[in-house]
Amino acid sequence: MLELIKHKVEFCVVGGGLAGMCAAIAAARRGVKTLLMHERPVLGGNASSEVRMWVCGTPGEIETGIIEELRLENLYRNTTPCYSVWDSILYEKVRFQENLTLLLNCSCQDAVCEEGKIKNIKGYQQTTQTFHEVEADFFADCSGDSILAPLTGAEYRWGREAKSEFNETLAQDSADRRTMGLSCILQARETDSPRKFIPPEWAYTYPDDDSLPPRDYKMDRFQNYWYLELGGDRDTIRDTEEIRDELLKIAFGLWDYLKNHGDHGLENWCLDWVGFLPGKRESRRYVGDYILNEEDILNGRIFDDAVAYGGWPVDDHHPGGFNYRGEPNLCIRLRKPYTVPLRSLYSANISNLFCAGRNISTTHVALSSSRVMATCALLGQAVGTAVHFAVANGCSSNRETAQKYTRAIQQALLEDDCYLPGFRREISPCCANAELRASANDPAPLRSGIDREIDGEANAWICAEGSSAEYILPAGEKVREIRLVFDSDLKRDHLNMVSNYTLVPAVYTPPETLVQGFSVEIDGAEFFRCENNHQRFVVIPVDKECRLIKLVINKLTPGRDTARVFRFDFC
Repeated sequence: MLELIKHKVEFCVVGGGLAGMCAAIAAARRGVKTLLMHERPVLGGNASSEVRMWVCGTPGEIETGIIEELRLENLYRNTTPCYSVWDSILYEKVRFQENLTLLLNCSCQDAVCEEGKIKNIKGYQQTTQTFHEVEADFFADCSGDSILAPLTGAEYRWGREAKSEFNETLAQDSADRRTMGLSCILQARETDSPRKFIPPEWAYTYPDDDSLPPRDYKMDRFQNYWYLELGGDRDTIRDTEEIRDELLKIAFGLWDYLKNHGDHGLENWCLDWVGFLPGKRESRRYVGDYILNEEDILNGRIFDDAVAYGGWPVDDHHPGGFNYRGEPNLCIRLRKPYTVPLRSLYSANISNLFCAGRNISTTHVALSSSRVMATCALLGQAVGTAVHFAVANGCSSNRETAQKYTRAIQQALLEDDCYLPGFRREISPCCANAELRASANDPAPLRSGIDREIDGEANAWICAEGSSAEYILPAGEKVREIRLVFDSDLKRDHLNMVSNYTLVPAVYTPPETLVQGFSVEIDGAEFFRCENNHQRFVVIPVDKECRLIKLVINKLTPGRDTARVFRFDFC
């Protein structure tokens, strides 16, 4: 008989993609005893080395919070982009987080429900040949495929809605079970001499251009062949193995075409990697108290209970994928970001079940935008933060949490540098009442409650090397922590990794807009110093009485005369 290990926690997350990671980290950082169960050996889901999809989000409005922390860490440490380094960054952020237990290689297989509430779940860890039973107050399904839905009886949807159901102009005339498909990515490497490729006998043969659907087959650093996609006209869970087999035949056949049929300028290129784990876009979607839909996405709706935002285009892939000879996807760019309500991030009929990722409560059309991973990471951080308030206040259900604590959840997210369009972060009374002055330029934006440029408004204190800003506090004011937000260039290219490896490699560095060196003085003495800053959001624990708090800018990126600081406040 195999061993059964029992765990009792406050919050259990199933699925260790970016959504699940951010949910678990956010809750654990706020003191919630958390466990993350993930069926793969590495974290990151579609962003990991096993799949290698890009971490996409809102164009020109990069997501902040935990996902920005991860991306900036990658730019700093992964200087010549390597997926093993990226994997290691994701691993350490979870594995070494206080209050967080990580179970890798552990597949969720069963759940026990009583009166519409999950009591525990059970997973099998293949590396140790042990079963793990996890009892928790709240659960979050961030597995993508919504494994807890069939195990618990949670309501879910599959496929495309009819136009009439939500008055969606981009939907189908009649509902069906078709979805977006799965992709197996391939990556290539440029060398300094000719390389040949001998295709496997089982690969498809594409002797000329006419034998392939019309796609962009050029080779560059950011061509990841996402259109090697199949399965939207099948069952994207049940048929995954068969779909993968077909995708591999196409992938190796495509590389044979690029290398051996026609002149594509790839004589010195070799095949470096092919994904044997398909990246999924769509399967089960939970039904929550609200179903996000086309009108919300296209009109940039700001919900009263907004806890995240999205802005990726309506990017609906044809179910036929690579076998479809027409355009592989419908792409409609959005005029402005939209928000996602908390009511779409939990199950309507399982009272202690939240969800985050591509499986939230949306229509198929809305999913085509909300499914991308940077957006999913925001959804995860929102869920983890919501669970903190549920646990801290003894809430009995996800719905009760939303009804009573949405405003507190929103402010907590803003405090943790998560942008919510249409909302402003509240300033603590002790900070608002302190006198703020600077050695140069207006420091007022440092406590404006807006931590990024919006519609051309900088919302920042402009500083140079040697500049300082300081607060003069009433006597005896106790400060818990100081929070800083620097400029990480949220208009920069959002892609976290390259797709192919050129002879002259890409070099990653932190955004040059960041302040590189700074110090904080308290009552005339240096309290904190950072000489190699590479993060946007910095929290400095203080926990002492203060009369004067001073921020000194010691170093900018060489060649830059000024930098922007969006936030310097305390509570």
